[in-house]
Amino acid sequence: MSIRTVPYFSFPGTARQAMEFYHSIFGGELTAHTFGEFGAVADDDPARDGIMHTAITGGLIDLAASDYDERFCDGNPLVNGNHVQISLWGDDHDEGRRLFERLAEGGAVEMPFEPQVWGDTYGGCIDRYGQSWSVNVAGTADE
Repeated sequence: MSIRTVPYFSFPGTARQAMEFYHSIFGGELTAHTFGEFGAVADDDPARDGIMHTAITGGLIDLAASDYDERFCDGNPLVNGNHVQISLWGDDHDEGRRLFERLAEGGAVEMPFEPQVWGDTYGGCIDRYGQSWSVNVAGTADE
């Protein structure tokens, strides 16, 4: 049996929109289930339509997420954005640039996607949903 890493995000009510955005970038199959579907909350609970679990599988990368509800997390508040960074590594410069540019759309570039002192091409950004991403491509495009 192999083990793979699947980053799991928690969102403040925007899991569906965020995962649809990531699905448009990484492809694969997107599934989503609400708290109501699983009977995790009462029928009249406002969180009924919130996402209890959503996943992207079989694309460029696998991701999973949910809408955060303090009731299921010992009352701990959500600290979104800076607690998870996803780093994408590869050797295809065109694909690396495409991924970086798409992830940065509507967000903030922390470090432009460009050649770095360690010899690779790298960029870092925060996407429109507050998640931190980095893309590192081996070497530089002109090599």
